[in-house]
Amino acid sequence: MEQKQLKDFDINKVRADFPILKREVNGKPLVYLDNGATTQKSQSVIDAITHYYSDMNSNVHRGVHYLSQISTDAFEVTRRSIQAFINAKHEHEIIITTGTTHSINIIATCFGKVNIAAGDEIIISAMEHHSNIVPWQMLCEDKGALLKVIPMNDAGELDIKAYKKLFSEKTKIASFTYVSNSLGTINPVKEMIAIAHEHHVPVLLDAAQAIQHVKIDVQDLDVDFLAFSGHKMYGPTGIGVLYGKEDALNAIPPYQGGGDMIKEVTFEKTTYNELPFKFEAGTPNIEAGICLNAAIEYINAIGIDEIAAYEEELLSYAQEQLETVPGIRFIGTAAHKSSVISFLIDGTHPYDVGVILDKLGIAVRTGHHCAQPVMDRFEIPGTIRASFAFYNTKEEVDALVAGLKRAANMLV
Repeated sequence: MEQKQLKDFDINKVRADFPILKREVNGKPLVYLDNGATTQKSQSVIDAITHYYSDMNSNVHRGVHYLSQISTDAFEVTRRSIQAFINAKHEHEIIITTGTTHSINIIATCFGKVNIAAGDEIIISAMEHHSNIVPWQMLCEDKGALLKVIPMNDAGELDIKAYKKLFSEKTKIASFTYVSNSLGTINPVKEMIAIAHEHHVPVLLDAAQAIQHVKIDVQDLDVDFLAFSGHKMYGPTGIGVLYGKEDALNAIPPYQGGGDMIKEVTFEKTTYNELPFKFEAGTPNIEAGICLNAAIEYINAIGIDEIAAYEEELLSYAQEQLETVPGIRFIGTAAHKSSVISFLIDGTHPYDVGVILDKLGIAVRTGHHCAQPVMDRFEIPGTIRASFAFYNTKEEVDALVAGLKRAANMLV
């Protein structure tokens, strides 16, 4: 694949912005390759957290005093930054949640409450994270609906022809991932959304593993709902986003009752607030909500296209170098991938390899990656997963390869 030309990307400058990358683990330089689970934070994000608690700490949307006003303003700045980052039409289409899981549960619960009945059908894919399986299963159990699954091939690619055949007059919603957290597959989501819309079926897109790697334009995708998490994009934990088209969000009831999601409450009747507050009951994670903006500003300063180009080059290098490891078996060999390489080494257990790598200061993820149906599809208990970010280097890839060869020599 022809590599895009990198213009202003300076890996040494980028790494200097992330304090944790300077530390050692077990006496070795940290090689952090577990970015699919959570990403590290730049000094600008860390500083923003300190600034919030030192100078701004107050509740939002409720007070007339100074600290409440500046906290509220900063919280809403983040909402507008997210709107611009994904090109939403309206800022009130941005719902602040605790993360992707929360966002998906909101739609499964609220959309399901008014749109799903016994005998209706919901489509998901065979490569979903548990957070995009279990809420729909719970809904199906509650309503007597049927869950249909898009199959995938041995390369870890969804079968689009089979997907088209899953639709019927009973299909009410489709929900699938943009990028697989366990395989790294980039799905043809724009095409898949268009297919669903041909059948007048709305789509929820899980963008947790895509938002930090590829440019997302919700208007271009024409997606109805989209979910992602702040901690996957170099921001704080406990903060996430649910995007929804204005009409789609207005057509479903609130998720929770409480403060801020109401207009008026009496003992006889409650009237609900307008978007986005209709879905934001209670005190939010104010610190994380405000400080997520620092992460978005950092990404924007480098440029998502520059990030994508560098990561594509790094992923290609890692794939080539890992092929030199004796007995390696790659799980997920899709033609279009991002950020993730999953594999096994013949004669070893993923956990044992992960422990040896940790002794060398190398952090990878081992196990089923909250995607047990994927592991069942490949008839394996789990994989070793190396997931990359734009602060990783080819030298770190070399360290991983050397560590794997050492682990293989010790275990096989």
